Amino acid sequence: MTVTGSDGKERCFGGQPGKEFYGEYHDREWGVPVHDDRLLFENLILEGAQAGLSWETVLRKREGYRTAFHGFDVGRCAAMEDEELEALREEPAIIRNRLKIYSVRKNARAFLAIQQEFGSFDGWLWGHLDGPPPVNRAGQFGEMATTSPVSDIISKKLKQRGMSFVGSTIIYAYMQAIGMTDDHLAGCWKA
Repeated sequence: MTVTGSDGKERCFGGQPGKEFYGEYHDREWGVPVHDDRLLFENLILEGAQAGLSWETVLRKREGYRTAFHGFDVGRCAAMEDEELEALREEPAIIRNRLKIYSVRKNARAFLAIQQEFGSFDGWLWGHLDGPPPVNRAGQFGEMATTSPVSDIISKKLKQRGMSFVGSTIIYAYMQAIGMTDDHLAGCWKA
């Protein structure tokens, strides 16, 4: 079931008074295909940070993450020292979970290895689709898939490469965010 934003648009989420930023994210970013490795890394880290929390919570802290993790420069994140990561546990602008903070460096190192092996993370990631992104139109979020055979495969491969916070459910949400699957609800203005 869609929600009506303060602008009168029907959306999958966001747009109500006080949540206009969330509706703007829905309208401009969610489900739009991403092929820039820096943005793919940013989205991967933010989706992992969401584990156990709401996406709205993470989105509110996005700028804090950009500052804390050097604009999601993969090389700089991979080179972060323990002292810098520990200091971030006191940073209220991000989620201060130790495992999630340290996973940024760990995941950046694996991300770089994929880039070196395949030329780009984008090429490796999107190569898991056989054709254009699948289109799904559930009536409400509770009917929407939370994993897929593709998210299972990507998750398994990323774990094998040493990444964390990349379970199949997180990877499916990542695929939704970066447009690898088109899951806008039936009735959404973007459907």
